[in-house]
Amino acid sequence: MITKLFQALSKTRKGIAVAFNTLIKQRFTPETLEMLEDTLITADLGINTTSGIIKVVETNETKNIIKAVRNHMLSILPEEIHELPDNPYVLLVVGINGTGKTTTAAKLAYYYKSMGRSVILVGADTYRAAALEQLKIWSNRIGVRLVSSEFAKDPSAVIYDGIKAAQNDDSNIVVVDTAGRLHTHKNLMTELEKMKRTIVEKFKDYSLKTMITIDANLGQNSLFQAKEFSNYIDIDAAILTKMDGTAKGGIVFSLNEDLDIPVEFMGIGEDIEDFEIFDPELYINSIIGMMDE
Repeated sequence: MITKLFQALSKTRKGIAVAFNTLIKQRFTPETLEMLEDTLITADLGINTTSGIIKVVETNETKNIIKAVRNHMLSILPEEIHELPDNPYVLLVVGINGTGKTTTAAKLAYYYKSMGRSVILVGADTYRAAALEQLKIWSNRIGVRLVSSEFAKDPSAVIYDGIKAAQNDDSNIVVVDTAGRLHTHKNLMTELEKMKRTIVEKFKDYSLKTMITIDANLGQNSLFQAKEFSNYIDIDAAILTKMDGTAKGGIVFSLNEDLDIPVEFMGIGEDIEDFEIFDPELYINSIIGMMDE
């Protein structure tokens, strides 16, 4: 079955398929191996993952190379990490501007609502009026309550009000959209620490999960951003956005091997339902061109 993810990763898959086909047809030469290596690095699989794949290829010349590579790639990614939480959760969505953070917050709210959870959206971006307007539109469309303030300057205060509202409504999932911030703006980054303290210290019945939105098209620059965010706040998981049409779909491996940040969700389009739990097997099959049997 051709999935949306398989279609979304067509550019990544095409480049890798050409390299493997050339390798198989022209046999193993330093030139074809180098071309494969360059292709994998260009697709953002990372240096360590690429080196491991090249070793697998070199030791499986007479066997099914694609299957051997697939099994190796599966072995180095963690299993699916997503679980529906039983206890109340605050999902703090962070990331730089332009990564689709606000839309992703709405998609998260919609996903958990569709799973039968009671959800509240919190608009804690106190710097960008457009983000709040966007969240208002999304909240009305998906039927989820939005807690926000057009006048508040302190995002931690908005978060406090949002979680209080969730307690009063018995809502067990609170999705917080934060301001997009560059990792170079220290004042904005330290603001994240205050948000975390507000949640952890004042709402002990709610667990905190911090999720970073990563634009799949930005490649290694996204990796640097995630690393800088990790210096200020623990990142529990990543959400890859704009997966549709990217040629750099291998960023999952770099996040895993360099920062130990697992991917939990993927955004594969603009519609509210274009949002999937990250499935390592489906993801790898979509990258290297194997379909489910």
